[in-house]
Amino acid sequence: MVTLSKILDQIQSYLPGCNTRLVEKAYVWAAKLHDGQVRKSGDPYLSHPMEVAYILAQMKLDLPTIAAGLLHDAVEDSAISLEEIKKEFGEEVAFIVDGVTKLKKLPNPAERAASQDKLTKQAENIRKIILAMSKDLRVILVKLADRLHNMRTLEYQPEHKRVKIARETLEIYAPLAGRLGIDWVKSELEDLCFKYLYPEEFRRLEQEVKKRVEASQEYIEKVKSLLKNLLEKNGISGRVLGRVKHLYSIYRKLLKYNLTIEDLDQIYDIIGFRVIVNTVEECYKTLGLVHALWPPIPGRFKDFISLPKPNMYQSLHTTVLGPDSKKIEIQIRTEYMDKVANEGIAAHFLYKEGVFTSKYGQYKYLEWLSKLIELQKELKNPREFLESLKLDFFPDEIYVFTPKGDIITLPVGATPLDFAYAVHTEVGHRCVRAYVNDKLVPLDYKLQTGDIVKIETSPNQTPSRDWLKIVVTGRAKSRIKQWLNREERQKMIELGKELLNKEIKKQGLSATSIKEEDLIKFSQEFRIKNTEDLYFLIGSGKITPKQILKNYLEIKKVEETQEELPIEEQVEKLGIKEGLVERFLTQNLKDVVVVNGTDNVLFHLAKCCRPIPGDEIIGYITRGKGISVHRFDCPNLKDLDTERLIEVRWGKVENRSYPVHISIVCSDRKGLLANISSVIAASESNVLKAEVRTTSDQKAFFDFYIEVNNKEHLDKIISNLFKINGVLSVERKLV
Repeated sequence: MVTLSKILDQIQSYLPGCNTRLVEKAYVWAAKLHDGQVRKSGDPYLSHPMEVAYILAQMKLDLPTIAAGLLHDAVEDSAISLEEIKKEFGEEVAFIVDGVTKLKKLPNPAERAASQDKLTKQAENIRKIILAMSKDLRVILVKLADRLHNMRTLEYQPEHKRVKIARETLEIYAPLAGRLGIDWVKSELEDLCFKYLYPEEFRRLEQEVKKRVEASQEYIEKVKSLLKNLLEKNGISGRVLGRVKHLYSIYRKLLKYNLTIEDLDQIYDIIGFRVIVNTVEECYKTLGLVHALWPPIPGRFKDFISLPKPNMYQSLHTTVLGPDSKKIEIQIRTEYMDKVANEGIAAHFLYKEGVFTSKYGQYKYLEWLSKLIELQKELKNPREFLESLKLDFFPDEIYVFTPKGDIITLPVGATPLDFAYAVHTEVGHRCVRAYVNDKLVPLDYKLQTGDIVKIETSPNQTPSRDWLKIVVTGRAKSRIKQWLNREERQKMIELGKELLNKEIKKQGLSATSIKEEDLIKFSQEFRIKNTEDLYFLIGSGKITPKQILKNYLEIKKVEETQEELPIEEQVEKLGIKEGLVERFLTQNLKDVVVVNGTDNVLFHLAKCCRPIPGDEIIGYITRGKGISVHRFDCPNLKDLDTERLIEVRWGKVENRSYPVHISIVCSDRKGLLANISSVIAASESNVLKAEVRTTSDQKAFFDFYIEVNNKEHLDKIISNLFKINGVLSVERKLV
């Protein structure tokens, strides 16, 4: 297990002389909170937060982040609250711990039911991660460290879990580490995933690579020596390293070129060389010297210094025909570029007394994050979101230029239309033609790195649905869809208004005599908030003008006769006959409820729980009154003789109604009873009995006994009642 002194030594290596009391205190608390807890490996649970903290120190992060790493499981796995962490360790540590805890939490039952398919689950996981990153990137860095240690100990999980965790890591966390520029974390995560997802391929490739590296040691030393001599002869101070590509990147290359492990000799850059110098000028000078020493392979040069990757990776890459006519890849970079390539975003952090002090959001480094935040807000469909994510989050990229020389990063396959929307939404909407390198090109032209793109616009141009077939970026697609949806909605609104006005005239009414707010108020069952919603629903055919006017005229008539009466008298005026509920409960239920192997038995619905079709039911054999039918959750069942309980089921329930008692709590207002009565009537139900009481704080408590066909019918009525303005709760009562 990693020790505290090892963590502190690592911190001192990049923050010499800093005060580490916060980390030491977090260690003491973590040891106490996880005391007695054991991991599946059999190790003390404390070993996990200790390893996470050490990984964070290897990332060279600030002290609050490392303290949060030690405490990241505390809220979830012990009795400590977030408030206690805030009190003892400060708001910053508490915020990071809270963020990591939220990333782990399972969705509630409703969310779980709504996200059964893999796509939706994956999309929601990524949305959570994007949200966490938008608040504080250090949350996701702790999560990456947590995932890395869990992957290192994955062997102790059951096989199905190993595969699931490895798949999620490969699809989400490894690319995320790459996007943040933390190459060593990305590489280790990928290799660990490779090991558990494709164990046989991993084992064979590991053996073959090891053989080739051992056989090439002499050659590696020879190339390193030649490069060192080249630098010394030309007065350049620098270092030369030989490196072996990590296994998963080699495996991907084999797949890319449709090769097998037996074809490994065809992959020439398994071993690469890195030359690290002091200045950018020396990088280009070294490149020239290397090309003078060994001939470069055409098309194999990449300049990531002048065109950095979105994670700010910078380097010169070239492939040359080296000693013995073997192809070798050489990377040339400065010390700072090498630091960024390994440490990623942490290389940009500034510290004072071990505390992070600079807002990393200011770096161009994180432009992609703002794009992702935008994307996850706009694309609600999980499939669309994930498709866009593959292009915008984990892409192969191209770099193109505006006429002014600004660099725009786009995914491979992007078109001038994608470029236009990347510049500005309005430039995209008004795009009429595009020029690439001063030549007119079609809007579906595939851009290449280095292209200079000029867009011409017209105020009369608008997006076309065909454009969705041209663009590839999530931003462009979402902007075009938004515009098309707005245009479509506007047309529906205009049509709806026209249809409603025609119906008003047909009814012999004047449009000016009907207030728009009244139309909205009396259409609450349709979830209408404003006149635009009303016209849109009519125009799109979801409701008819007749429905709206019928509601309006009926409720207006009721209101006019009742508006001066207290709500209690309004209920009395409903004219409901007494005894209707009791008659329903004692009606003959022949064929409605059946019991296997028994005919001509008298059934009745129990008054204590009033079951309706759709409820789970059970029968109770009474003395002389046949079988009483109860709901399965009836509280009175516990007091009955269990020997007389009998299994029953619903039979022919069509064309019958059943009484149900519902309780409604509302904020008292004018027209409330009319609204409730209208919703019940519109749901094809009748009121059997109604009672009301009001309180001094303007609350109204209604008890309605209504007819329903079954539980589904009741659920629909309750759902519609909840849509009424002022309704606070609706509940089915047992009696």
